[in-house]
Amino acid sequence: MLEIMDSTTIGAAFAATAAAHTDRPFFAVPANPGRGYLPDGYEITFGAAAAEIARLVTAYRAAGYGLGHRVATLLENRPEYVLHKLALNTLGVCCVPINPDYRAGETAYLLEHAEPDLLLILAERAEPITAALALAQHRPPVVVVEDFDATLVSPSRPHAGTEPTPETASAILYTSGTTGRPKGCVLSHGYELSCGAWYAALPGIAGLRPGEDRIYNPLPLYHANAASVSLTGAILTGCCQIQPDRFSPRRWWDEVGQTGATIVHYLGIIAPLLLNQPVIEAERRHRVRFGLGAGIEPQLHRLFEERFGFPMVEVWGMTEMVRVLGDTEEPRQVGSRAFGRAVPGIDVRVVDEHDADVPDGTPGEMVFRHSAATPRRGAFSGYLKDEAATEQAWRGGWFHTGDTVWRGADGMLHFVDRKKNIIRRAGENIAAAEVEAVLLTHPDVEQAAVMAVPDDVREEEVLACVVLNRAVPVQALFDHCFERLAYFKAPGWIHVLPALLTTGTQKIQKHVIYPGGADPRTAPGIVDLRARKRRG
Repeated sequence: MLEIMDSTTIGAAFAATAAAHTDRPFFAVPANPGRGYLPDGYEITFGAAAAEIARLVTAYRAAGYGLGHRVATLLENRPEYVLHKLALNTLGVCCVPINPDYRAGETAYLLEHAEPDLLLILAERAEPITAALALAQHRPPVVVVEDFDATLVSPSRPHAGTEPTPETASAILYTSGTTGRPKGCVLSHGYELSCGAWYAALPGIAGLRPGEDRIYNPLPLYHANAASVSLTGAILTGCCQIQPDRFSPRRWWDEVGQTGATIVHYLGIIAPLLLNQPVIEAERRHRVRFGLGAGIEPQLHRLFEERFGFPMVEVWGMTEMVRVLGDTEEPRQVGSRAFGRAVPGIDVRVVDEHDADVPDGTPGEMVFRHSAATPRRGAFSGYLKDEAATEQAWRGGWFHTGDTVWRGADGMLHFVDRKKNIIRRAGENIAAAEVEAVLLTHPDVEQAAVMAVPDDVREEEVLACVVLNRAVPVQALFDHCFERLAYFKAPGWIHVLPALLTTGTQKIQKHVIYPGGADPRTAPGIVDLRARKRRG
């Protein structure tokens, strides 16, 4: 396995694969007659993509773009993003993708923080970009991708050369920013390629078959999963990435079938949404070898595999480190949130709040490094313009993930929750994810978001925000949890809402449910069930 890519760049890696796999498919979009672009679908070979990338490289180079420049993009999940990223990376230009769900203020912040030399957008995004630029202190020129050749403008500053190295920044991906401002994670060519190489060589039932696999990834190209793991994995192995515009439970099996997908990527929310769909013939008429993702609820894991006929491989990764760990070798620990063991190249410890190791079986924060000699090798380059945050995350020579996990006696790591999603009630630590998992097994619950609210007696209490598919008494939801969880984990407050906003990766945006620091306990319609929480 090529663990770390220390000797090549993204452009060079793509060119080598295109020369060896000229006629093999590289990137595809499923057909979708209801979509405004490419309704009949799209597929491009490595050779055809290489020709288009070379054309774009010529245009960018002639305009004066090169090493040290940044281009922000608002191109959603479309092929244009991939082709322009590869062209720009070939020249040493860093890409800064913008989340299309951002509001004007969020985009303005990104532009001010990243200071791109150019903003490349879809024509239909002109209005929100105009609103963002009106708020921003940094206002780069805007080029509409549909009119790229006629409107490309030169940068206002010279480049530093045109030959990138593995250490050159290839992308800046912004974190979700659920607390404070989003941080810009700087990714290098070597980092992104090492993520793909690592994925390609995963042992056991995972990994990529060179020149054969077709990876259906419904996650956004402005996040690391699709852009830094599966895309670079495909580039290094001559495989094809299949990129729908977004996840749709109703289109999933048609798209997986029509595109001949052999691998699917998922997040936890995808499993219950697919299981809630009516049984159809297409759900068993597929070529999928395995699914790869994170967050499938333990109660649904085996049920999903049995119904749809392929293993769902749980992995762990984050933007700062997506050389993923995975429960990829049989016998897998299905339904236990297991996501693999430490391996050479990824050392792992589980620590308490004082960075002291905790015993096996005890939840603690997961910290990692490459090795004692080179702790940061193979990780992201750092947070843009925030050396203090970078060093704080790496304190003591270990990167602090903010993820709460526990390690079994066999070395297997099991995910519990994000550290910030742990509820501290009367001395008990409660994982919001565990309560959410139980709520989602109720047939009438469509979405669930669990969080802490202050409690005068017990420090914190459990609040469950739920979206229902039909009206049911909240007492029934409480009883459902109370019967399946320790009494103290059951929701003390339940709030039925019409919808819960999600990110492009289908993560519920908990921080916007009660904006402006509002106290959820005073919200209209919330139900206080604390009196029902008694030891049985």
